[in-house]
Amino acid sequence: MIPILYDDKHIIVCQKPVGLLSQIDKSNETCVQHELNHMYPNQIIYVVHRLDRDVGGVMVYAKTKLAAAALSAAISSHDIIKEYYAVVDGALPEEQGTLKDFLFRDKYRNKSYVVSHMRRGVKEAVLDYQVLQTAHTFSLVKIQLQTGRTHQIRVQFASRRLPLLGDTRYGSKHKNCHIALWAGHIQFPHPITKERLDFTCPPPSSYPWTLFESCFI
Repeated sequence: MIPILYDDKHIIVCQKPVGLLSQIDKSNETCVQHELNHMYPNQIIYVVHRLDRDVGGVMVYAKTKLAAAALSAAISSHDIIKEYYAVVDGALPEEQGTLKDFLFRDKYRNKSYVVSHMRRGVKEAVLDYQVLQTAHTFSLVKIQLQTGRTHQIRVQFASRRLPLLGDTRYGSKHKNCHIALWAGHIQFPHPITKERLDFTCPPPSSYPWTLFESCFI
């Protein structure tokens, strides 16, 4: 059962569990969209944004084509604010700042790379970050994306030798936890009423998030 944070005739805001895909793909395995289809059998569920399989947190889905189009337009115009929490292995040089890189995505390996210059297949990636707390050699970071590239947060920090805990694909040596990335906050205009909606979803009470519990009270 997918936890529902908000539900009306036009949209569903829910908490995506870690380990599930965001949408139906060729494998047809169980995913959040599949589960929502079962929970709302008389509705078509439209996907407007995605999270990686191993990343959980707050997401919004549309119930109508009109709502889906409006939400997609809001994403394109940067009118949807999405904030993430990450635990990185190391200390950032500044308490807050902006990371800018050129990213190349290798679709065959499903992996992204920071490259030195713009060329075919390369896109600019930009995010803002703020260090909230440190524990041991780890840093809890709040992140707001300015662009939405595949594995963007994971590869931008890893390229600075600050891999996310549990993210072995991008260099983490910590294998005792899921990828320490969580979609904790989303704010957007309702696709029909235009009312500004705001939803927060704290990370789970498991390692390494338990090292920073005071930040989520």
